[in-house]
Amino acid sequence: MNLPPTFSELPTLLQPEVERLWQNYLAHASVEAQAQLEQQPQILTSLPPVWAVSLFIAKNCAQYPDLLTDLINSGDLLTIPDNYTYHLDNQLLKVSDEASLMRMLRLYRRREMIRIAWRDLAGWASLEETLKSLSDLADAMIAAALTWLYQQLTAQLGTPSDEHGLPQPLIVLALGKLGGQELNFSSDIDLIFAYPEVGETKGVKRSRTNQEFFVRLAQKLIHTLNHLTADGFVFRVDMRLRPFGESGPLVMNFAAMEQYYQAHARDWERYALVKARVAACYQPVGQVLLKTLRPFIYRRYLDFNAFEALRNMKALIDQETNRKGLNSNIKLGQGGIREIEFTCQVFQLIRGGRQPALQQRHLLTVLAQLEQYQILTAETAQYLRNAYRFLRITENHLQAIEDRQTQTLPEDALNQTRLAYSMGFEDWNHFIAQLLYHQQKVHLEFEQVIAPTSFTKLLPSTQFNRWQTLWIENLHKAEPAEFLLIQAGFQDATKVLAHLQQLVSSHSVKKLTQRGRERLDTLIPLIMAAVVEQPNQDETIHRMLQLIESIAQRGVYLTLLIERPLVLKQLVKLCAQSAWIAEQITRYPLLLDELLDSRRLYDPLKPEELDNALQAQLAHLPADDLEMQMDSLRQFKRAQVLHVAAAEIAGNLTVEVTSDYLAAIADCLMRKSLAMAWDYLTEQYGQPWCYDDEQRRLAGFCIVGYGKAGGIELSYSSDLDIVFLHNSHGNQQLTDGNKTLDNNVFFVRLAQRIIHLLTTNTPAGILYEVDSRLRPGGNSGLLVSSLNAFTHYQHQAAWTWEHQALIRARAIAGDAQCMAQFEKIRRDILSLPRDPHQVKQDIVEMRNKMRDTLDKSTKSRFDIKQGVGGVTDIEFLIQGGVLRWAAAYPNLLDTTGMLPLLRRFAEYRLFDEIACEQLSTAFRTYRAEIHRLALQNQAAIIENEGLVEQRQQVKHWWVVMME
Repeated sequence: MNLPPTFSELPTLLQPEVERLWQNYLAHASVEAQAQLEQQPQILTSLPPVWAVSLFIAKNCAQYPDLLTDLINSGDLLTIPDNYTYHLDNQLLKVSDEASLMRMLRLYRRREMIRIAWRDLAGWASLEETLKSLSDLADAMIAAALTWLYQQLTAQLGTPSDEHGLPQPLIVLALGKLGGQELNFSSDIDLIFAYPEVGETKGVKRSRTNQEFFVRLAQKLIHTLNHLTADGFVFRVDMRLRPFGESGPLVMNFAAMEQYYQAHARDWERYALVKARVAACYQPVGQVLLKTLRPFIYRRYLDFNAFEALRNMKALIDQETNRKGLNSNIKLGQGGIREIEFTCQVFQLIRGGRQPALQQRHLLTVLAQLEQYQILTAETAQYLRNAYRFLRITENHLQAIEDRQTQTLPEDALNQTRLAYSMGFEDWNHFIAQLLYHQQKVHLEFEQVIAPTSFTKLLPSTQFNRWQTLWIENLHKAEPAEFLLIQAGFQDATKVLAHLQQLVSSHSVKKLTQRGRERLDTLIPLIMAAVVEQPNQDETIHRMLQLIESIAQRGVYLTLLIERPLVLKQLVKLCAQSAWIAEQITRYPLLLDELLDSRRLYDPLKPEELDNALQAQLAHLPADDLEMQMDSLRQFKRAQVLHVAAAEIAGNLTVEVTSDYLAAIADCLMRKSLAMAWDYLTEQYGQPWCYDDEQRRLAGFCIVGYGKAGGIELSYSSDLDIVFLHNSHGNQQLTDGNKTLDNNVFFVRLAQRIIHLLTTNTPAGILYEVDSRLRPGGNSGLLVSSLNAFTHYQHQAAWTWEHQALIRARAIAGDAQCMAQFEKIRRDILSLPRDPHQVKQDIVEMRNKMRDTLDKSTKSRFDIKQGVGGVTDIEFLIQGGVLRWAAAYPNLLDTTGMLPLLRRFAEYRLFDEIACEQLSTAFRTYRAEIHRLALQNQAAIIENEGLVEQRQQVKHWWVVMME
């Protein structure tokens, strides 16, 4: 065979060695083998660049030409590796002793490593294929060795069994790169061994404890994989990540392991277990172990201590890197693979308990989730993805040179040329330039995420020291403390000092550990410095101190506020602007998570984005954990409403748009609550069916919102006025489950279930207060009405005020047909001709009754909602107009909102143009004031001197139109 001409196209420095190895191959390979290679142009073309950059491949092919021939004849070199287990099971049939087992595994490893490396270096395999192939190979070889050794050992020592005599397996957990199915060419494999239960072996005269059996088995497995023979090794096994490290037992039972992680494990062990995966054993048993460990890895709260833990780990790595002179290490050095892993995994540790989608082992999958949840921007996720791919391919190609475990860049020109060429660069300098580009971007993001933002950059040290002196030294020295507070601008220094002293003596602070008290001593001066920048310092400090007392025992939150001074400043600002926000965060500290990204804080989700966001939040929750699902609904609501409130305070939203957002959040949660309740009931009783003109059909159900929910005018603490309707009728109205229910009973239980989901007080509070008294018959009426009964009631028994209420009624969730039927009924009822005089009389009478019972106005105070000239007067004027004119102007029924109706009145000249303008302005002004007061936790009552012009105008138009 002639030398392939492509050798001459290699970099000059690489040609001599590859030509020598090619000659060795020609000397050892049979004529038939050479002919077979010539008949494979794809392989032959790839051979020069592959051999040039991998001495491991070239030397083995030259020394063992049959190996290359086998890869060619089998077609394996050109196909993605799969089904290693099948091939190894066949190989195990030929194994007679441990020596032959070890030889078989090593030869098989060499063959498959050449195959995987060749495909990678030839450009036929993606990074994902290469990493998975290497990981699958390792899994299969561990499993094969374990299977053979287990059978041999049980023949000698008996079968390890539990107290019921059931055989016990050895569970092999893979951590690190193997756990994440991201193994590289020459990586160690990090393993932990465990077995389910204590017991002893059965089937032999002299039994052994399970512990003794599995220690012996583990030792044999490690020796089989790790021991260096003339054929090399299979994988270097690292057991240092097991409980208690190198001093710990080689194997532990599940109960002992769970106890260790609960009582003794350190922060870095949480990090290690993020990638834990069952690599070998009966999978369901291994999954039981992983399930018990999950609460240790992923806390149910947001765990911001992960920042400090990973930062400490990185500091130790950097210290070791510097000590060993490993700064050119692409894994451990600045901007290396480890920094990408830490950048992603810190968010897994912080949020994984609440966002199970982050409980992933594969880094690229984690990156995709971080991008989807907007924890990392799309741009950041993309350059981390690009850098990770570049660095991992570099690592693989570096190790493929000689099948040697290294992540350190070569210093000799020959290997530098090999690596640069394998990465597609014309020379080393171009490669290094690209490498540095990726490393700098990675390190910058790592620093932003992991490294603490020093508060000294945001706060002069003199200012911090001043407040630290007050807090630590002068808190019980009234005169200097009060002087400092007055000097800083506090109006009631005595009261502020008293609150600080109260915090120090509070039960929650007295119970703090030394570490917790150190955090508090750092945080309080930062809070004081941030508070003095606010205009209402006294109110702000009292709100902040109440918040701190509520979270003092939860060190993760103190850590967050220290670690992220910008979050602290944002928190202080929001608490200064809104007592309601301060109270919400004090009661539900999980909301602090929403402050992490200032870009998202003031940019609430659009109404059309809510359903998908909620579904994503619920998607990975256990289907049978109702409490967790209900908590998640409540957390979703509070987070979304906080964004809306922040945006309104910042001036980004008008009061009308704010209400649109709040109504959209309520609608979304109502839809989900209905879906959850429906799934629960239909699982028990089946679907509700009925007959309509002898045609069998599924009965529908809908929820109608009245009042502010129907009129899309919700505020921050509004309850929901809702009515439940269904369209089932006929003689046969039954569910189709094994246990049937009459449809009427089914729908009552459905409504009760929905109310339960909305109003039950969980650790995350309630979702919404619900008022269903607007249903036909009020409190004495049925909880759920059929549409037929509802129609009859509206025609025959409803009062005028109930038709008024129907003006602001809107179907907000349920079956589309049922919702459409309700809307038709609404329009039919409101379109009925009415006596204008009777309408006016009924509305005035109802308004007077409401004022007598609900108006909280006094001589000095004005009730914005119920007072004379207030919101309700405007609503009644508009509703009277709709009842009077809807028959002639059906377009009035296209909306349920008061302001859109006023615009229609002006368009059709039903109200005086000036009346529409003044009533619209007053309505907006009133609602803006109600929102402002709600955000300050104040009732909608103001001093009599306020809003005088608007009140006079509303009273004027009331007299003109109604009296």
